[in-house]
Amino acid sequence: MAEIAPLTPLRYDLSRLAAPGDFAKVVAPPYDVIDAAQRAALAAQHPHNVVKLILPEGEGDAKYENARELFTAWREQGALVRDDEPAFYRYEQTFTPPGGGKPLTRRGFLGLVKVVPLDKGIVLPHERTLSGPKEDRLKLFRATRTNFSPGFMLYRDPEKKLDAALANGTELVRFETADGIVHSLAKVTDKDAIRTIVSGVATSSLLIADGHHRYETALRYSQEAAAAGSSSVERPEHAYFMVFFANGDDPDLVVFPTHRHVHSLPSFDFAEAVKGASELFDVTPLPPGASADVYTDALAKSGAERPSLVICAGDGRASLLALKDGVDLAAHPILGKRVAELRSTDVALLHMGIFEPVLGITPEAQAAKTNIWYVQDAAAALADLRANKGQTLFLMNGTPVAQVRAVAEAGEVMPQKSTFFFPKVLTGLCIHTLEGDRSVTSV
Repeated sequence: MAEIAPLTPLRYDLSRLAAPGDFAKVVAPPYDVIDAAQRAALAAQHPHNVVKLILPEGEGDAKYENARELFTAWREQGALVRDDEPAFYRYEQTFTPPGGGKPLTRRGFLGLVKVVPLDKGIVLPHERTLSGPKEDRLKLFRATRTNFSPGFMLYRDPEKKLDAALANGTELVRFETADGIVHSLAKVTDKDAIRTIVSGVATSSLLIADGHHRYETALRYSQEAAAAGSSSVERPEHAYFMVFFANGDDPDLVVFPTHRHVHSLPSFDFAEAVKGASELFDVTPLPPGASADVYTDALAKSGAERPSLVICAGDGRASLLALKDGVDLAAHPILGKRVAELRSTDVALLHMGIFEPVLGITPEAQAAKTNIWYVQDAAAALADLRANKGQTLFLMNGTPVAQVRAVAEAGEVMPQKSTFFFPKVLTGLCIHTLEGDRSVTSV
């Protein structure tokens, strides 16, 4: 189904860095999670930090031309050099989960996927995109003819058949970023291993975990380039998008929760909100004033059996909401209009079963984030609520990957911020050019 290929990228010349650990000084998180302060800090780390390319300086459209000039200069200086052979790049991130716990390692690989329209059912989105970010990235694509930041997609491999092929690689660099995450990049060039990986992923559709805007931008750029007749080869680079691929069936691939902190409603009464929620949910009061850990532990236990939420009040009250047995969601005036795969998810039950009918937060207000702060740290959010910030807090379990895939395969999308894949995939490990006269290697 999906056509993937090894890439022959531009990479930082490691010999120009003083020490292997200096590699951490030239990479950056994805552009869309970097604020102004972090951009300044990243840019100060190293003259060639990739943030200067993905978030270039300048006013208006001039910044895209600045990115092009800077990128050209770095290539001419030899800071970025072309690899001499096609490869997949195994990428591992070892980290401590948000909120604590034992260290985990997420494994995957960087490669290319041929871009195809989303309605083909080969690449599956799970959230809606906004026009503004896509227009910004498209202008950067046009100016630089380059795909700097990889997307993140999940393939299916429940038996882990590709693990042995991916293990066939040579480590290039290992380094630790300021957040304590240890990153390892290895190069897989063995032709048999590459063919195994290509054929293995070809049996699966690809679920976009992160980078929806980037993928849709790559698709539009590819269509523009094809319409302009700018390709002189059969498999031009601009027909492919750089992606971090991970096994969506790997039990070590975890999705963390994003909690909902509600604020600025014209009026809010906790008891009335709980009463409204009781139409769909069994309500169990939780110990008042307890810690976030007490609430999330109760939530996890209940969530293992049925869809569940925890609603918290600023005065310390909290209740566990667990979906009632036998409730007919298909008959619900809002949830009933959505596919069965979606309406039984925790986030859909909250957004369409409580936010809209009980709290009056419309879909438009949800999209605009008018009344909702999306937070990952449950303890910090609960402390804020009890310090009179906001009106109520909904604690969530993480959305399982299997649920997200089922919704996407049914042709639906999830409510926003339904998934929190951690950690983010770094930008700057590999850079994929989009040149019409360079061909992507076939296997």
